[in-house]
Amino acid sequence: MKKLGLLGKNISYSFSRNYFAEKFKKDGITNDFCYDNFDIQSINEFPEVLKNNPDLIGMNVTIPYKQDVVPFLDDLSDNAKEIGAVNTIKVSPEGKLIGHNTDYFGFTESLKPLLKSNHKKALILGTGGAAKAIAYGLNQLGIHFQYVSRKEAFGMITYNDLNSDTFDEYHIIVNCSPLGTFPNIENCPDIPYQYFTSKHIAYDLIYNPEKTTFLGKAEIQGATIKNGYEMLVLQAEKAWEIWNS
Repeated sequence: MKKLGLLGKNISYSFSRNYFAEKFKKDGITNDFCYDNFDIQSINEFPEVLKNNPDLIGMNVTIPYKQDVVPFLDDLSDNAKEIGAVNTIKVSPEGKLIGHNTDYFGFTESLKPLLKSNHKKALILGTGGAAKAIAYGLNQLGIHFQYVSRKEAFGMITYNDLNSDTFDEYHIIVNCSPLGTFPNIENCPDIPYQYFTSKHIAYDLIYNPEKTTFLGKAEIQGATIKNGYEMLVLQAEKAWEIWNS
């Protein structure tokens, strides 16, 4: 049996294991593949995971290891190199670990149907591995982006800098932070929600809950909202392609 899995921390809630279990059942391949969670407290436990699972042919990678896993890999796809973060690993027949990024693909394909002529600029809330994939995806779509960070840093603005002028200029707001994830569903990024309008898209990478506080507050102001579920499905299917290519 070919083994797949998800590498992450505190991932019992994970989308991936349930998604692939359903996929295997639907496609009648439950005897050929299995999918496990590899819940580790430190990336230094990763080599042990590989040692204990010699039949592993691929993995998904989630928070907080999308960047930390890179030094453990033998090679990266072009997009993973440019993004600097990996969410999919293919184990070659020779045992080489190749890092890929399918997050950006899931994001761009799920965003495209929402785009209108005024959607030229985006704010990215957060600066982690997921945010880097979103930046790459926006770049592919020709949309200018600006990172928003809690701390002052070169090339970034802070949450305190956000005002009505910012919202007049940037009509796509993407939450790449974990704020609002179950079970802490009342949390949300500290932004001035009153400046959202019907011209805005509020996109949250979180999918549990279905409507985060971030999305709910933006929707009240008339914004178009989208959660991360479709992005996850699309990136999972792209990962499946990579593992089976």
